[in-house]
Amino acid sequence: MPEESAINIPGAPAGEPPAVVEPTTPRETLPPKPDQQGPEAVSPTGSPTGAPEHSRAQSGQYLTTAQGLRLADTDHSLKAGPRGPILLQDHHLREKITHFDHERIPERVVHARGAGAHGVFRSYGTAANITRAGFLAKDVETPVFVRFSTVLGSRGSADTVRDTRGFSTKFYTDEGTYDLVGNNIPVFFIQDGIKFPDIVHAAKPHPDREIPQAQSAHDTFWDFVSLHTEAQAHTMWNMSDRGIPRSYRTMEGFGVHTFRLVDAEGATTLVKFHWKPKQGVHSLVWEEAQIINGMDPDFHRRDLADAIEAGAYPEWELGIQTFPDTEDQMFEGIDLLDPTKFVPEELAPVQAIGLMTLNANPVNYFAETEQVAFHPGHLVPGIDVTNDPLLQVRLFSYLDTQISRLGGPNFAQIPINRPQAPVNDMLRDGMHQTAVHSGVAPYRPNSLDGGCPFKAGADLGSFVDVPEAVAEAIKQRKNPASFDDHFSQPRLFFRSLTPVEQDHVIQAYTFELGKCYEKPVRERQLLALANIDASLCAAVARGLGLPAPEATEDVPDAQPSPALSQLGKTWPVAGRVVGIVADGSSDLEAVRDARKALDDAGIVPLVIAPAGGTLGGESDGGIPVQRTYLTARSTEFDAVIVAGSGAPADDAEQGLDAKAGDPGASLDPRVVLLLSEAFRHAKAIGAWGSGSAGVDAASIPDDAAGVVRGDTAEQVVPQIQELLAAHRAWERFPAATS
Repeated sequence: MPEESAINIPGAPAGEPPAVVEPTTPRETLPPKPDQQGPEAVSPTGSPTGAPEHSRAQSGQYLTTAQGLRLADTDHSLKAGPRGPILLQDHHLREKITHFDHERIPERVVHARGAGAHGVFRSYGTAANITRAGFLAKDVETPVFVRFSTVLGSRGSADTVRDTRGFSTKFYTDEGTYDLVGNNIPVFFIQDGIKFPDIVHAAKPHPDREIPQAQSAHDTFWDFVSLHTEAQAHTMWNMSDRGIPRSYRTMEGFGVHTFRLVDAEGATTLVKFHWKPKQGVHSLVWEEAQIINGMDPDFHRRDLADAIEAGAYPEWELGIQTFPDTEDQMFEGIDLLDPTKFVPEELAPVQAIGLMTLNANPVNYFAETEQVAFHPGHLVPGIDVTNDPLLQVRLFSYLDTQISRLGGPNFAQIPINRPQAPVNDMLRDGMHQTAVHSGVAPYRPNSLDGGCPFKAGADLGSFVDVPEAVAEAIKQRKNPASFDDHFSQPRLFFRSLTPVEQDHVIQAYTFELGKCYEKPVRERQLLALANIDASLCAAVARGLGLPAPEATEDVPDAQPSPALSQLGKTWPVAGRVVGIVADGSSDLEAVRDARKALDDAGIVPLVIAPAGGTLGGESDGGIPVQRTYLTARSTEFDAVIVAGSGAPADDAEQGLDAKAGDPGASLDPRVVLLLSEAFRHAKAIGAWGSGSAGVDAASIPDDAAGVVRGDTAEQVVPQIQELLAAHRAWERFPAATS
């Protein structure tokens, strides 16, 4: 039926459906899928080529060597007879194996596991009065590439671990490339970049066993942060729900540091950058994250790609907090150069300056997401750095890292990194040089190349360093006294959360410290928690079976910041995923109506049935099945609707699926498990007709918050959509800290 084909269910691996048998008729390579977009087709020196964006892809109907020689066979090595030794002259074998041996480049030391997407940034023009940056002028549209990542895990780790997330954006402006390299947490573990190797070494797997992977629940991490208490602010954020985002699409981003904006007259303003997701800031609950790590370790990257493919384009507003550029660089008693401090939004509101929309997936993960190279020193006129001691070290470290990872100094010529502005840098040669430079005088001044390239004044759009006074001072390894406060901000953060969120923080600390082997490490971290909040310390100590210590410092209280809580608001529902449990007993017309209503709202409806294929006969316009009782799990869905009896499927046996439980049950145990998990995780649940039997079997009370029952789909679906706007039915969680 027409409405079935109109519903876009993401996940198709190729641009057209495959044939059952192997194709044998030569044809051109398939173009990318409609949701995919490669880097802009510019030359190594930034000039538009006019070529189609997929022109760098492999082409031609026939298999060739890297030099274009057509091949008749790539399945057999050249041997001295069918059973003889392989011959050294097999140039195709050597080329193919040599390239395979070098397919991997060194992964990032941190932020190794990531996902990326293309998009566009449109400026509102609201920052044009404080910066001369051209891409921030009114209505200017700038192509972007964004990479999200975890920090601690390797490329092969899981997505939904408790960790900080990277949120880095490359703006391809006409004044050069600008990189905003940030995180989903506005504070960092350390105040000075010289300690970055220490925190990473402490947080990474133990060097003797290389475990645990992608997590901080181990002795070396808590040994470091309990001794180095400036890390307590970041640790508090990480132990909150912010440490396990629901999706990259519902994750806030921060520039972490304080930067300078410079206007056309040279006047400066200090700013902090914020990315605000239009769908709101939402997180997983801890059990949900643990299940996902086993069921679908690619959960976040799949969610991002599927949302873009489905047309539910993620959006973020870029905002800034602004501060006077005073000599002391303080604001309301907060040192703006201390990267372990944030400024509450109630003291400095976030002003929206533009909208970013991610609207295309990469064509090739390695060429784009893996090779994209960010650097906080990639600046444009109108944006400058400050003397934040962490930022200062990053300005050195990132460039050094790219040279190591990407094989030399020419990493900017990799297509995903190419500026979309003219490049004439007089840099020459080096590994992987792909530009063919002309001229004989790559130096200045010269006359042999006609004096080119010429210097540009500020009136011609050049970058001019802010002429900041550098005071005469004694060389020393020391922080300012304002960096000494390590506890007031984590106290502010914890006390700004709702009781439910505070419970999650307590649970996270208790779990992480409970995984530490050494009792002194646990006791030392409790001392830090005592200085943050006595109730937090007492609750964690109780869970660890240890006495709660007394505070050792007199920490000032601060007014709570409601902006720090993720609860209590409603958000757009586009891009959410709803599972519809249906079977042979279902009213298929009602299921069709439910799918269409959800799709019309921008929600992705996935039908869950006893087996794959379709529900109903092909002649009746059968409904396609996206998940089965075997493959579905509650963690994939933001809400679940039951539109069928849930009778046991043919594979409802423990020998076939351990989740199936008792084969004699009247309902399939996996449907009951799906519903009970969804209820436990405070997700919206709906049912009509025979579907109510599944809700009853899961022992879900009729009057529970977020549970909707009715006689028809028209009664249930609109209420489910309304519940989705609040993300979860938080009323189901009785807060222990209230």
